[in-house]
Amino acid sequence: MFAKTSLTDWENIVKKQLKSEDLYVALQQDNLEGVLVKPYYGKSKDGLSPLPKVAESTHLVAEYSASLDENVSAILLNQNVEMLEDKVIFINNKDLAEHISPLESNQYFSLIDVFSDDTDGVLKENLAKELLEKSFGRNICIDVALHQNAGASIIQQLALALSKTKDLLEVFGAEILDRLVYRLAVGGHYFFEIAKIRALKLLVNELFKEYGREGIPFIFAENTLRNKSAHDPENNLIRSTLEMSAAMVAGADAVFSHDFKMEEGDGLSAEIAFKQQIVLAYESIINVFEDAAGGSYLVEDLTRQFAEKSWQSFLEMEEAGGYAELFKSGKIQKEIYNHAVLEQQWVEDGKISLIGVNLYPKLEKTKSVEELYDPFALKAVRWSAMYE
Repeated sequence: MFAKTSLTDWENIVKKQLKSEDLYVALQQDNLEGVLVKPYYGKSKDGLSPLPKVAESTHLVAEYSASLDENVSAILLNQNVEMLEDKVIFINNKDLAEHISPLESNQYFSLIDVFSDDTDGVLKENLAKELLEKSFGRNICIDVALHQNAGASIIQQLALALSKTKDLLEVFGAEILDRLVYRLAVGGHYFFEIAKIRALKLLVNELFKEYGREGIPFIFAENTLRNKSAHDPENNLIRSTLEMSAAMVAGADAVFSHDFKMEEGDGLSAEIAFKQQIVLAYESIINVFEDAAGGSYLVEDLTRQFAEKSWQSFLEMEEAGGYAELFKSGKIQKEIYNHAVLEQQWVEDGKISLIGVNLYPKLEKTKSVEELYDPFALKAVRWSAMYE
């Protein structure tokens, strides 16, 4: 029999090893999200209910190519392709979405965002109406992947997803809720990203309740481009595998891996990028669980913190006029810019580790923050671009 160790005894041992009387000061992790990451966790008084997903098992999505294996069942489509049958098709081109004629043997999901994120943030109602008339499984995309790649914090991403949804609800009513796809980019902070996806489920369900409905958001998750390096494709491959794992563990309904070669990608690199998902799904079997992270003291705590902070941010955005109004005024772009620049500074200072770039570096700084970022526009910026 092992002797029972009390919490006090354990704390005293750790304090001695760390040579510190304050475990929180010694072990607490700094982060840019403003959430508390504790040195250790215990069971909360009231655990979260399981957070289900829409899809029975996560769709493993590959970008279409002529050499695509016929066993690939979920396809990201940028142009019209004839003779696709018994496929789950994610339409990634506005013109294609408007003109495609769906086949009964396929399922269709639109990844088309109806907000002008590159100009004034206006809701393009006519485009939304055209998409809603299509016989798709889900017709309109709430895209915050661009915001993540532009440098938005997790809390900003979640609040913006809610605010975009609210703008749509005011025009099209509550029945649109079951016709939305939420598109997220998954970053490299493993547990934070799991909590982000879970928090989105909580938040959207809370918004559903405001309209007297129950529902689960359909989540399409892709790996971020923000932490990828043009000169380190092998490191990119490892990073994106972890990101796909986080998305599946969190219960995303569909996942997509970008080519890990930022430059000069080819058919082989695209195939390998897709097979990251295959290995995770068929060897780790993490794509079939509804809420694999449920019950984790750390993840549950982070999920709550992200949800609470994001809901408060969303309410503040609504009081200030909502997504389109704030985008038109430039406030959203400026707030994302402020966070992105701070995040870039953390990369430059080594507080965020990027192997091959700022840790075990191969490169010297070649661009300034002013050259990379624009406070008046949303554009995807990779951290490593500063050194390329």
